[in-house]
Amino acid sequence: MEHPRPSKVALVEAIRERLATADAVFVTEYRGLKVAELASLRQELRAVDAEFKVAKNTLARIAAREASLEALEAFLEGPSGLVFARGDAAATAKRLRDFGRANPALIIKGGLLGRAAIDAASVLRLADLPSREVLLAQLAGAFTAPMANLAGVLSALPRNLAYGLKALADQRAA
Repeated sequence: MEHPRPSKVALVEAIRERLATADAVFVTEYRGLKVAELASLRQELRAVDAEFKVAKNTLARIAAREASLEALEAFLEGPSGLVFARGDAAATAKRLRDFGRANPALIIKGGLLGRAAIDAASVLRLADLPSREVLLAQLAGAFTAPMANLAGVLSALPRNLAYGLKALADQRAA
């Protein structure tokens, strides 16, 4: 008994829905990867809330047009795997870059960051960024450092005033 295949309309709708909800979409070429390697890639990406889907270029182009993301079409040549990232796009780009280093058959073609098209080199630069958590911690540190300095200066004022008054009192007593 054969399993029913989803209709092309349903496949286009599934891709369009993923495109609409993803914070970033990366297009890869996966030709030469074994099934086990693709399974490993999917597992790696799930850890950062991303998903890898093999898509027919024709159906992906239609979905991109329907989602008003025509910029994605430029990357849809040859066998294409779409990576839908939710949340930290840099973490997804890191996983793709690292997996590609270990498996040279995976080639990053480019993609979309939000609605802006980015090439493969930009995806690799994105992978070099610190994680979202590190960036947030750095930002919080940048905000708190001036406040900590101000608190130190304000706490030193009464102490310095007390030392000055004590020195003046000692001078008058002498």
